[in-house]
Amino acid sequence: MRKHAALFLSALVAALFAASPSWAQKRAEPGSFDYYVLTLSWSPTYCARAKGAPDPDQCGADRKFGFVVHGLWPQNKDGGYPASCTRDRSLPKAVVDQTMPIMPSVGLMVHEWSKHGTCSGLNATDYFAKLRAAHAKIAVPDGLKTPGATVPAMQVERLFLEANPGLTAEGVAVVCSKRDVSEVRICLDKDLGFVACGPKVVDRCRDRSAVLSANPAPPPPPAK
Repeated sequence: MRKHAALFLSALVAALFAASPSWAQKRAEPGSFDYYVLTLSWSPTYCARAKGAPDPDQCGADRKFGFVVHGLWPQNKDGGYPASCTRDRSLPKAVVDQTMPIMPSVGLMVHEWSKHGTCSGLNATDYFAKLRAAHAKIAVPDGLKTPGATVPAMQVERLFLEANPGLTAEGVAVVCSKRDVSEVRICLDKDLGFVACGPKVVDRCRDRSAVLSANPAPPPPPAK
């Protein structure tokens, strides 16, 4: 009886893994993807909404970051994406030092390398060099380089389009957390040229009054 139960459980687990999109993503071949998504995080919103203690390197009292790099994500045209293609979590110190000015969190770097970078087909040094090159390609609009004036979310995309000739509305998406802008996502080909995004990289700001601001509201306390 136990033997039959064990065989049934093994078959069930195998079936679940075979049907799971995330499992399929983890088994993806490194380098097999269509384009990149460069995700820029608005640091004030992240720091106001971070679960637990926010990273002091990014959110300490003397830190006044505006847009920082959240990640450079391999993406597929059908809306899917590869993830965690290897188990490598190690980063050379030189990579960390070179990337901290635009991605000020060691924990985030390790996470992004493990989940997304390992699917790029590049080693860690070359992946983060590509990430820094992607960041250097994007001109952050003058009024959005540092936390300052409050800007309506629907204007953020227009400002990025004006600051980046060749970027189109189909190649950029603005994401909000509640009524605060949290990210801008820009789609790039493997040579870092502007491209249209796939079907799941879209604007996500449901509140028409959403804004990009230096002082986003903190999340409400959990209900008792």
